[in-house]
Amino acid sequence: MYDVIIIGGGPSGLMASIAAASRNQKVLLVEKGKKLGKKLIISGGGRCNVTNRLPLDEIVKNIPGNGRFLHSPFSVFSNEDIIAFFEGLGVALKEEDHGRMFPVSDRAQDVADAMFREMDRLNVTVLLESPVKKLLMTDDRVTGIRLHSGEEYTAKAVVVAVGGKAVPQTGSTGDGYPWAEKAGHLVTDLYPTEVPLLSKEPFIVNRELQGLALRDAAVSVLNKKGKAIITHQMDMLFTHFGLSGPAVLRCSQFVVKELKKNGGAPVEIRINSLPDENAESAFQLLHKMMKDDPKKAVKNVWKGIGQERWMLFLFERAGIDPQAIGAELASDKVRALAAQLTSFSMFVTGTQPIEKAFVTGGGVSIKEIEPKTMASKKKAGLYFCGEILDIHGYTGGYNITSALVTGNVAGQSAARFAQEFAANA
Repeated sequence: MYDVIIIGGGPSGLMASIAAASRNQKVLLVEKGKKLGKKLIISGGGRCNVTNRLPLDEIVKNIPGNGRFLHSPFSVFSNEDIIAFFEGLGVALKEEDHGRMFPVSDRAQDVADAMFREMDRLNVTVLLESPVKKLLMTDDRVTGIRLHSGEEYTAKAVVVAVGGKAVPQTGSTGDGYPWAEKAGHLVTDLYPTEVPLLSKEPFIVNRELQGLALRDAAVSVLNKKGKAIITHQMDMLFTHFGLSGPAVLRCSQFVVKELKKNGGAPVEIRINSLPDENAESAFQLLHKMMKDDPKKAVKNVWKGIGQERWMLFLFERAGIDPQAIGAELASDKVRALAAQLTSFSMFVTGTQPIEKAFVTGGGVSIKEIEPKTMASKKKAGLYFCGEILDIHGYTGGYNITSALVTGNVAGQSAARFAQEFAANA
């Protein structure tokens, strides 16, 4: 008999086990894979972006999927507490752009090892290669788990921290959703977020722009009336199947929702590769450069405006011969180029599958979770944390912040529940 069982050895499960064990509870952590912390070790490109130092309101803005829910858990354990937690375990952190926090060593393994050492110190029992088949429960409470092997383990409280369906090579294959439903929870529609986009545009199909990265471009998703639903200004990349890169990943969930809304019809994407300009100011800029160098070929005059591949591609679309001399170029062609530079338009047809996404959208409905404790409102002794919940953020330390915060709160609360249960037994 354990006090608390945690299912899942990802960021939120590891944090939950430490939080529960540090309250003197006997904790069992069950992981179906061969090792713990797989997602932690590959996060942040192997450097592990452990959290984000921005103020809570900014963090919530970067978690478009139900970020507001986090106000309560944050009042119990915040991003500043995450920083103090890791520094207390001897992992020195440093702040990079946009508030992202990384270990000074730039090694995700150091973050994972510090958590494993703390679990050892607190005597957390770990079972590896032990996939859970089901939650054991009575009508009113959770009593333990049954493994696929048939073994059963009982506990006063159970924390489900098995992740979503994204990045399945780390073990998150959606195991927890049916358990949540059996316990009476609603699981909202799952969809990929932070995922590359697919396009059938001829220039994508014939790989004309494959591998071309645009730095700091403003990428907008348009609704069917042509209005921008969202714009993200960051780097982006043309690929052999469509679009990728940070700006595109952030736009992807809005594409998914728009596709759903309009019955799967292609969604228009607008790219401004000169985000400080509009069509008119870009025209003035091009025109001035041309006037300053009237005898030069426009390809050389406008060299600094954008990468050569991108410029040559847009010249073609605007009907401009790259060798044309500035003095001889009709101004309507310059206007056409200015329009292409500031509002290049293309259609996307969908996204890569959820297995290729960085983050799962949808999950266990947060309406049925107690925000201050992460307790199920449906079954006593049951707690949820991390990506299985219907909470999703952009990349940049926001999802791991949500996982560590909800993991800590779920672990603390499960321990408290187990203590009270024992006291009243």
